[in-house]
Formats: sequence, structure tokens, C-alpha cells
Amino acid sequence: MDINFLIKAIAAASVSPIINTVQHNRTVVEIKEKLGLNSAQPPEKFDDVYVHALVEYGFGKPQFEMNLKFFDNKKVRKIFSNAFSNKPLDFNHQEWNLLRDEAQKAKIDVSQVQEFHQAFVNVAKRSINPGQLITNVELQEHLNKFIEPTKQSPYPDEFKALIEEKTKAFCGRVFVFNEFNDFLKKHPKGYFTVIGDAGMGKSAIAAQSVSKYKAICYFNIRAEGRNTPDQFLQSIRHQLINRYQLQNAENDNLPTLLTKVNEKLAAGEPLVIVVDALDEVEQPGSGNLLDLPKNLPERIYFLLTRRRYAQNEKRLLTEEVPEQQLDLTANKYEVWNRKDVKEYISTFINDEPEHHGLKAWIQKRNIQPPYFIEQVAQKSENNFMYLYYVLPSIARGDYQNLSLEELPEKLQGYYEQHWKQMKMDTPDKRTNAIILCVLVEVGKPISCESIARITGRDEYDVLELLSKWLEFLRKQKQILEDYYSIYHQSFADFLRNQPSLKREKKSNNIDWQEVQHLISDSNDQLWASLKPDEDEDE
Repeated sequence: MDINFLIKAIAAASVSPIINTVQHNRTVVEIKEKLGLNSAQPPEKFDDVYVHALVEYGFGKPQFEMNLKFFDNKKVRKIFSNAFSNKPLDFNHQEWNLLRDEAQKAKIDVSQVQEFHQAFVNVAKRSINPGQLITNVELQEHLNKFIEPTKQSPYPDEFKALIEEKTKAFCGRVFVFNEFNDFLKKHPKGYFTVIGDAGMGKSAIAAQSVSKYKAICYFNIRAEGRNTPDQFLQSIRHQLINRYQLQNAENDNLPTLLTKVNEKLAAGEPLVIVVDALDEVEQPGSGNLLDLPKNLPERIYFLLTRRRYAQNEKRLLTEEVPEQQLDLTANKYEVWNRKDVKEYISTFINDEPEHHGLKAWIQKRNIQPPYFIEQVAQKSENNFMYLYYVLPSIARGDYQNLSLEELPEKLQGYYEQHWKQMKMDTPDKRTNAIILCVLVEVGKPISCESIARITGRDEYDVLELLSKWLEFLRKQKQILEDYYSIYHQSFADFLRNQPSLKREKKSNNIDWQEVQHLISDSNDQLWASLKPDEDEDE
């Protein structure tokens, strides 16, 4: 379809004022006829549905020319097609994040993306076999999710897997929730911040808080490129609009949204908003991180988590809003932290059938479980990420030749031990460091093929190395291809400080600025590795 012809047709039709719905629909039919589209015959194929949707969406919209050109873009069509194929009616699912990111880059308001999605759905419902993408049965199943909201997940789709993972084996942290509950009782609003070192369980506390307080939430994840003010506002805005049925709020900033929510809250009802990992936010300047408001309406509370930083680096300035910090590293919490770590180890040993290898390891060495728990707790230095790695490693049989005393000390020690096991400092392995370097430098999910292209290595060799470091990586599938990113920021920090990695980074002739240019915040590496069909219309 010639998009310029469509734009001219809509522009010509828009000269006359539309009086009512009937006249509007008649004009849409006339435009379709000019484009050679048969309004009486429901479209069958995806492309046909898409063109009908372009007409129905574009007519009567402000800035329709810019919006139509955006949706007619070949790349945007591909993203839309993939997202619709997987999640036809659930625009809130993470499958649609790529499309929303593209809209942001093109300066298209996300509300217009949602409107076009709705126009497409409306056409698909009228089609013979809705767009050849959803059957009548599938359509009904999706509709039932909207009719019976109690069956839906209580968590935002983009963070559902993370929250469920973090809360699955959650235990302890009673002292944190007691202090936050006291804060809620004592203050009419405010900011409560949980501070701790890498691996101390801040994200797990955040995830459990979402479940416990039925909170609105946002998790900053640098490794996935999900850590900017725009992404934060878009997610929070969507959650607030859906929960409180806010009207005309699609373009509201956070203070305006919170003011509208305050008017919807029942007497005595608080709203808790959880924001994890402020230290991973990418935001220049000196203003509040994520543009958090200096003032808050009554009954609005933020529960924040972050690493420690110097007082002069503070990025949360408020005006007469109560603030409280809970530093997990403080001496007064040492006993509580150790108690929670021991409970976690005990739960891991006794409550997880798949970890029977850990029991066997303990029994083979004639170690009493209480002694094992005490020694591992000491080695962990109250770091849950250490336990996350070490306990499964023992259960898998990675430490069959080591005694309890020879287990690594601290999280850093675990990373170093694995680095030595992989012989990364030997000449024949050292050059593999550049592959890990790409994961660190890119800082976002990236495919094996893209890593091979950047480093000039064989794709099979890249995949082989990644498989040996898989416990430290997050693997996710995007459009039939696996993408890799670093699981925890502490491991990225460890890699940055490895001399061999620094050496390979310098010796390899890679333009890292160009790499970052090719791989944008919205995972453009996906499209950099895909070549469009030559015979496809622009």
C-alpha cells in the first residue's frame, strides 16, 4: 500500500467536519474504496488486517501523518506481527515492550500505539479467521482473561517472572518489614529506602514487598536495558491507570498521576510503590533519580532499594516528606541477617527435592547439618547471592573434591574460583575473555550471533563459552533466538576488574562506541542481525 496516498486521502477527507459516528464510518469506507480495499469483505491475512487498521486508526487523529508513517514502517510491522502472534489481546505483556520502545524513539506517544493495537484487534475480530493469527477459541480464551480478572497474575507481566523467582524461596527479613510497617503507621506519606551491598537480597525484599503490600512496582535492570526514567514512568503510569481506572491520564507525569490516585483511595487505604535498584538507573544530571517527586500526596509511600553511596551523591531530594533508611550492613542488623541466611540454607537443604546432592555431599563428609549451616553462613558474610550460586553448585557435584573448609570465601571468592576453574588466565583461554567483555560493555541482552559478529569469532565457539558461564547469565528467547545478559550486577563488576579482560578489551580492535550505536536501548541488536527481504515493500 502507498502510505502517502493514504495520508493524502485522509487529509482530503478531514477538510469536512465529521458530524456523527455514521458520517465518520461512511468516510472511512470511502477512503478504503479509494485505496482498493473492500469494506464489505472481511480481511483474511495479517497484511490485509494491518492495512484496514491503518485506515481506521489514522482517520480523525491529530498528527496522523507522522503516526501512520511510523506504523507503516517495515521494522515496526515486524515487531507488531511478532508481539500480536504471541500475545494478541494482552497489550500489557512484555512482548509489546519492543514496540513501545520504538515509539519512544520516534517520539510517538505510547497511547497512540495502544490505540493502533486496539484498531487492529477490532479489524481482526471482524475477519474470517482473525488475521490468520488467532482462532475463535483463542480469542475467547483471551477475552475471558478480561472478563474474569481474578484469574490474572497480580504482577505486571514485565516483572512477573522476576517476582515469582525472587519470592519462591524467600524467608526471613522480618525486621525489615517490621520497620516499614512502623513507618506506615507513623507517617502520612513518605520514602523508605532499603540499602545494602550487592547480593544482600534487596531485590528479593522488593519482590516480597510487591506481594505483601499489593504494591505498584518497577525493577531497574541494567543488564536488560530497563533502567531509564521514561521506561519507569511508562510502566508506573500504565499500572496506575489500570488499577484505579484513571481518566485522561495517558500523558500525565508522576506527580499528576499520584494526585489522581489519592482521590481514588478509600479512607485509610495506602498505596505502596516499590522501586528496586536505584543504583542501576541511567540518568544524567543531578535531579532526583527517575524524577521521583519532591512532594507526595497523603497515603502515598515509596519503598526504594539501592546500594550504598556517599552522602554527596544523594539523588533523592524532598520537601517536607518523611524519609527513613534501613541499611542492611549496619551492625545492629548483623544478628538478624545471620539468622535469615541460616534459615535460607536450612530451607535449601530440607525443602528442595532437586537439591538432594547437597545432603549427599554433607553426609559423605560426616558433617552435622547445623555445623554446615554455620560454616557456610560465615563464608557467605550474609550474602544471599553467594548462597544462590554456591549451594546449587554443591548439589550439582561441582565440589566433590573439596572439603567444607575449601569452599570459596565470600561472593568475590566464588567468582574468582570459577574464573580459575575455567583457566581464563591461561594463554589458550585468555582470548575468550573478549566474549565476556562484550556482555559487560553492551549491558543488554544480546544474541550469540551478534557476539560472534562483533568479536570476529566462530558462533559455535561463542556458544560453547557461554554455556560454561550459564549460571551467571540470564538466557531469554526473542523471536526464535536466544539472547544473553549478565544475571547479577556484582558479576559484571567482577569481570570489569579482571586484568585479562581489560587486556583483551584493549588488544581487540573493536569500536565500542559503534557497538553501542548498533545496539540501542530497545535491543536494536535484534534488528541489526536481521536482514530484511529485498522484495518487501518499504
